[in-house]
This record gives sequence, C-alpha cells and structure tokens, in this order.
Amino acid sequence: MRYLADGAPRYGLERGDHLARLSAAPWCGGGPSGERDAPDSPRLAPCEPSKIICVGLNYVEHVKESLTVAASRPASAGAGTAAPPEEPLFFFKPPSAALAPGAAIVKPRGVERLDPEGEMALVVGRRARHVSVAEALAHVAGVTCFNDVSARDWQKQDGQWSRAKGSDTFAPFGPCIALGLDPNDLELELRVNGELRQRARTSTMHFDPAFLVHFLSRHVTLEPGDVIATGTPAGIAPIVPGDTVAVTIEGVGTLVNPVVMEAS
Repeated sequence: MRYLADGAPRYGLERGDHLARLSAAPWCGGGPSGERDAPDSPRLAPCEPSKIICVGLNYVEHVKESLTVAASRPASAGAGTAAPPEEPLFFFKPPSAALAPGAAIVKPRGVERLDPEGEMALVVGRRARHVSVAEALAHVAGVTCFNDVSARDWQKQDGQWSRAKGSDTFAPFGPCIALGLDPNDLELELRVNGELRQRARTSTMHFDPAFLVHFLSRHVTLEPGDVIATGTPAGIAPIVPGDTVAVTIEGVGTLVNPVVMEAS
C-alpha cells in the first residue's frame, strides 16, 4: 500500500490490524522500518510511475464491440474486421492522470460520453530493456487494478488519444499492489453502482502478460514503479456524475472511485 502517515507519503505492507511501514518501495530496496501505521490511513495511488503504458484491443470480444465505436478503431485493427492487432497496440497516460483509490473521476465539461475500462495492470519491479518472454515476469513486482477512463468524444475528435485518455483523474489504480501475484489467470470485474458490466479472466487476453512486457521493453525502457495496463474486456458503456465505479481483480481487491462533474 501507499498512504499518508505523519504528514508524508509512506509505503507499507497490509497486515490486517495495521500497516507495516517500509523504508521505501519494495522494488527500490525498501524493508521494514519497525513502525506501524493505522490500517485506515488515507490511501494514495500505490506507486509513483514515471510512465503509465496502456495496451488497447487485447481481448477479442472487446475488439468486436469496438468496431461499433469509431473512436476505438485504429488502423492496426483493420477496417471492417474483428481481428485483434498483429502486434500490441499501446499508448501512454501521463503520471499526472493517476488517481488514488476513493478519489473522484472528474467528467470534463463538454464531454458527452465518458467510459470506464476495467483492467489488470502490472507494476514493474526491475528495469527492463530488451527482455525475453522467458525473463519478462521476473521484472514485474506485482499486480493492481486499473481503470482506463476514456472520453469518447475526444477520441473521435482528436484522432490520437492523449487528451481522451490522459486528462487529469483518467488513470485510477490501486487499492494496493499484490506483490508476486501470478497475472496469467485472474478474474477481472468492473461494476457501476453495483451492476456488473465487465467480467473476464486474464487468461483470455490476446497477448499475455509476459509477451506484453517483452514487447514493450523492445521499444521503451521500463523503470521500477512503471504501470502497464493490459487491456479491457467487452462491456464498455458510459458513466455519469453520481456513479460509483468498482474494479475488482482476484487476489488484489477492489478499486472504487466516484464520478463527479468538473467544477465551473
């Protein structure tokens, strides 16, 4: 977990009735400091990534439904076909888009359709550059829940996705990082106001976690603490102010964020 205690951000391990404070993030060599913090300490996003890398169109059923949303159909998917990309399609969200568990997703004024996308995210634990598939998961510290918030109007209008997916509050993740959790076959769910919208197992991804780390490391140096969101399954639909979005991943927990309207 990452949280506030004694007026400063801290890393700690969840221990039921307390948080065991660490001297630093585990992937930076942090170890037990001997201090204990309250289990209800205010939560922060569980790491501070230098970059957030998102993978698009990585579940076949989502590829099919994306054909009905023009903004979600890049040329690499092929016009008029439900075939997934031949190589992973990836884009970036800036670290400024990161949002803590419990904090509010802000719907910008003028945006008509805002969608949540429930995803499993990998947190990098060791620097990775040109790593093999066999070595890839040894560079992953753990798994967290991720919500790829997307302004569909801006996706369609802009052609590229920086504003539509990188605006402030558009990258909620947490509530923790499950260290050492095998990402290959976990159940993923997204609910809005308690109603199920998305459910899938990560074993049904088109490109598996090890291949994604391998592929991305060929193009981008992955640094400890970086976040890789691995794609969303079918079931996208809009959210509105007043809604509450919950992303649950087996072995991790549930990331919950309310939705509010941008202040005038």
